[in-house]
Amino acid sequence: MNLLLSTILLLLVQAALRRGDSHSQCCKTMEEQGNEFHSPDLPPRCPELGHSSSPSCACLRERWLRLLQSEALRDRLAGLKVLLLNISRALTRDVLITFSPTEGPRMLNTTEKGNAGKIQLPREIFRSLSSQTVRVVVTVLNIQQIGMFEEVNQTGQVLDNTVVGITVGKTSISRLQDPVQLTFAHRQLPRVVTQQCVFWDLSKGGWNSSGCVTQPGDKETVCSCNHLTFFTLLLNPALDRSTAQALLAVATAGCGVAMAFSIFTIAFCIFLRFMFEETLCINLGLHMNLVGSLVLLNLAFLLNTGLSNGAHPWACRVLGGLTHYCLLCCFTWTALEGFHFYLLFIKVLGTYIHHYLVKLCLVGWGFPALVVLVAGVIGSYGEYRIQTMDDQVIAHLCWITSRRLLVHYITNCGYFGLIFLFNMAVFGVVTQKSCCLRATGAVQGDRKAWKVALVAVGLFCLLGATWAPVFLTHSTSSAPMLYLFTILNSLQGVFIFIWLVVLYYPKTKETTGSLSHIIRHDKTTTASQD
Repeated sequence: MNLLLSTILLLLVQAALRRGDSHSQCCKTMEEQGNEFHSPDLPPRCPELGHSSSPSCACLRERWLRLLQSEALRDRLAGLKVLLLNISRALTRDVLITFSPTEGPRMLNTTEKGNAGKIQLPREIFRSLSSQTVRVVVTVLNIQQIGMFEEVNQTGQVLDNTVVGITVGKTSISRLQDPVQLTFAHRQLPRVVTQQCVFWDLSKGGWNSSGCVTQPGDKETVCSCNHLTFFTLLLNPALDRSTAQALLAVATAGCGVAMAFSIFTIAFCIFLRFMFEETLCINLGLHMNLVGSLVLLNLAFLLNTGLSNGAHPWACRVLGGLTHYCLLCCFTWTALEGFHFYLLFIKVLGTYIHHYLVKLCLVGWGFPALVVLVAGVIGSYGEYRIQTMDDQVIAHLCWITSRRLLVHYITNCGYFGLIFLFNMAVFGVVTQKSCCLRATGAVQGDRKAWKVALVAVGLFCLLGATWAPVFLTHSTSSAPMLYLFTILNSLQGVFIFIWLVVLYYPKTKETTGSLSHIIRHDKTTTASQD
């Protein structure tokens, strides 16, 4: 029995040596076996070679990948297409090469036009070499057939399963001043996908984006890299089905909570209107309009998610326009809050504006209506589908259609970006003034830090900071930011309610020396509504 076990163990060890996936001396062993190491079908016969992190496999993988950058495996491996060029060092223009997953690489005529991928090798590469004639090897690989370039826990998808390898001469080329450019052609990609130019990092056995700049486009993506190796375009899912459904569930629940607290806030403002002096009328009226726009936005979102699936085209256009209008109203009233604080804390000389609150209402509710009217006339609203990378529909919404994405970028992203910059500048001035007054002893009294911090956070939310994470939701790790963005905006009504309670509740009337005290007493200089 012991002899049998020893024999089986010996056979397993010998098999591991032949496969090259578990022994520290496997590279040397495989090299000694000659044809075995140079076998073109080594990765398919040794699946562990593509992803194992053992030192033996890493070494063998590096040796095998370097073979791909030579002409040793030309016409010997399925899924590998090679172009060999002899380029003169006295070249006067850049080298242009076209490639496709089916036809492989070939020289590109300067007048030729097409939808295939392109490679542009700058002439400075060849001028920096000592040889008069340089051998260039361009390989196009189908990683499904080859069985390599599989990163552990990889979430992104390689475009068309295509990897492009470039070798110039026999030395490694890096830190190029004039980068090599690879243009990957593709169809219109879903919005839930982000493009990323990467290369295969032999040191870690995975994809790396260092030294590569990505220039995404609708039908092609340009990769500019300062070195030569194996390149590809990764399509990273910014949003998958499970994440989208979870976000919709969180947003729906959050909207219900936000609507409840928004209604509480409006009732609280009405209560304060009768409890405090007339000078607070404008401030409370401004807050009530902002909270009212939040109520309408949450209601429009709930109607959109509930009625958009299967809605009539004209009804979907109306619902999309209504949702856009409520969103713009929310942004506009956020900007007006910032403008109001600007008058209180920067122009502190008692600015008087006739019918101030009425004029604010005309801007807060009228300007968004004008924008939505123009957008509706040009046909911006309709059914919008959120799709996965394989074109599976995650959700239907009545919103700005894919044909009018420029409207979304201008009226939503650009508009809020300007508002956010202005409001954060105002917030900085308010915070700086509060700190200066406390430091100089201009105000005295109770200085509870938690109240100051709570009021500051509430003011931060009042000025639209909860929308800021949207600018961080376009990276490969955007799912946490999407959750943060959804939760914060769903709870914006809660934050404002807590802020108003701490700021205006009669028990805080004795609180001085804090941000809430400064805001409350400086507001007596505000513009009159009469």
